[in-house]
Amino acid sequence: MQSPLPLPDEMTKVESLHRYDVSPPANTVPPTALPLTFFDIPFLRCCPMQRLFFYDFPQSPPSFAQTTLPLLVRSLSLCLRRFFPFAGNLVLPLAPPQKPHILYSDGDSLSLTVAESAAAGFAELVSDEARDATLIHPLVPQLPPPRESDGARLWPLMAIQVTLFPNKGICIGVQFLHVAADGRSFSHFMKSWASIHKSRGDPTCVESNDLGPFHDREVIKDLNGLEHIFLKEWWSCVGPSSSSSPSPSKALLAIGDKVRATFVFKKAHINGLKVHVSSQLKNDAGDSKLDSIHLSTFVVTCAFIWVCIIRSKDEEGQHHDRSSSDSDKDELRYFVFLVDCRERLEYSIPSIYFGNCLNVCFLSEKRSTLLGKSGLPHAARAIASRIKEIGTGGALRGMEGWMRGFNIADTKDLVTVAGSPKHKVYDTDFGWGRLRKSHMVHIDQSGAISLAESRDGDGGVEVGLALSRVCMEKFISLFEKGLESFMPL
Repeated sequence: MQSPLPLPDEMTKVESLHRYDVSPPANTVPPTALPLTFFDIPFLRCCPMQRLFFYDFPQSPPSFAQTTLPLLVRSLSLCLRRFFPFAGNLVLPLAPPQKPHILYSDGDSLSLTVAESAAAGFAELVSDEARDATLIHPLVPQLPPPRESDGARLWPLMAIQVTLFPNKGICIGVQFLHVAADGRSFSHFMKSWASIHKSRGDPTCVESNDLGPFHDREVIKDLNGLEHIFLKEWWSCVGPSSSSSPSPSKALLAIGDKVRATFVFKKAHINGLKVHVSSQLKNDAGDSKLDSIHLSTFVVTCAFIWVCIIRSKDEEGQHHDRSSSDSDKDELRYFVFLVDCRERLEYSIPSIYFGNCLNVCFLSEKRSTLLGKSGLPHAARAIASRIKEIGTGGALRGMEGWMRGFNIADTKDLVTVAGSPKHKVYDTDFGWGRLRKSHMVHIDQSGAISLAESRDGDGGVEVGLALSRVCMEKFISLFEKGLESFMPL
């Protein structure tokens, strides 16, 4: 990372060339309605997910149009035979007591836009360096508008854009509604599409060694009456209105002057960070629970990033407001992460279950604590303790307050986690060589950090982050100093 940061760049210039409506092969998927489970309903208020996949791709536009594009369209169609919900719609009734659901009807399709960029900055787009956040937004497809039908609004669930950088690279951009699927299900879809494309359109390449996806929603047992609670709270938020939307009811955080960057923890950094946090916890005379918590890679990475963000925002606040009072020290700062419940419930859920199977974990700590000398070990202990609760039968503990907790997301004091190294995004292989870079674009607005495995395959972690320009400069300084101090001698 270099500082000071460069001035804002122009957005990547993209020219749309063609749009396809891609459906599963004819007569391969019957009309299907999928009810929303209590795992899905809270995501009705979630902003759409946006991810970009960049590959080196030294192909000319004529060659791409003649060879690659037809295969991309065909392999996507074949993949949708198994992942048909993404070609369907979210059905939102205009008033209770009807329930939202996902519907696939014969002939439904998703929008695939083909575009070309004359911009020379492909290398810049796949760089880890801090850049103007808006630079990559033209590579994200737009979801088609909803339409009304039979007293309900039908919202398309997914859109895809393929952007060619002539003789340099290619970007596959995807936008989808989180209510349709979680990150694990989405990753399953992308890898299946990639495998079919790599095999030149042979769907048996995934069917022979892949049992999924599993679409039967009956496998989810609502033993605590959560569906009724969530539906009631959702209707109370949106009201009986034709404007009911799967997006948040309040405006998302403005991108403003935000810049985004990728921060890489190598395996040596993580090991050094674990040693550092463990040592600090052992030196804390009041800490008697160290042996009962696990300082995983997720725990120490998230704790370090959280504390660095709090400190960089605190310095930014002092930069803008020198009159900050001591009472601010007791303000709460929030950290939110999601946990996969497929293997954490008292009943069995297939690992290839398609949909959402997540619970949300809300943590709150005093600003003064996180800014203090023991802020890092305190944050690590708080995250590790919550994960331990989940592993001892508490996977759904407190879930009834999930949607109310979403109100916290409207504050500037929240850090959320998107993505997971376990999804192995860099294993998405279309046959063009290893994925060069992946961005989660929606973190620019949601205020989340994104996590992925290191693309170098060394056991490290990549963290994506979008902050204001002043805050990012502070964060980069804190991050680099931290890594230097945690590196083992």
